[in-house]
Amino acid sequence: MKEILREIGMIARALDSISNIEFKDYDLTKGQYLYIVRICENPGIIQEKLAEMIKVDRTTAARAIKKLEINDFVEKKDDEHNQKIKKLFPTEKGKKVYPFIKRENDFSNKIALEGFSEEEMETLFTLLQRVRKNVEIDWEFVKKGNKRNY
Repeated sequence: MKEILREIGMIARALDSISNIEFKDYDLTKGQYLYIVRICENPGIIQEKLAEMIKVDRTTAARAIKKLEINDFVEKKDDEHNQKIKKLFPTEKGKKVYPFIKRENDFSNKIALEGFSEEEMETLFTLLQRVRKNVEIDWEFVKKGNKRNY
């Protein structure tokens, strides 16, 4: 069997490393840009939904969001109907950095997919979505405290 997940992991780590280096000037540390992008694209999102979207546990998300709050990239606001719910919004600083993060992402996509035809890109996208959906089933299962049988 081909080591497909190993390849995907190497690609993800390389791109993450590039992003972390390039976003240093904006005082963004490891992976924080992911949170800013999702919050800018989904203003008012709740922390639990954001963690699910990024595929991290709630504690990891809480830590990252706290740092982003301290550095004035995002802010929490009370839900008007339920005071227990805190919604996440980008601050002006977060909105200002978002276009740069987006440009970096678009550029990385362009580089990564250089030489691919439209059809190949569509096929790759469809196949990767299928892989993600398969993995999400196990992710949900394990996240609930269950053990997989190998």
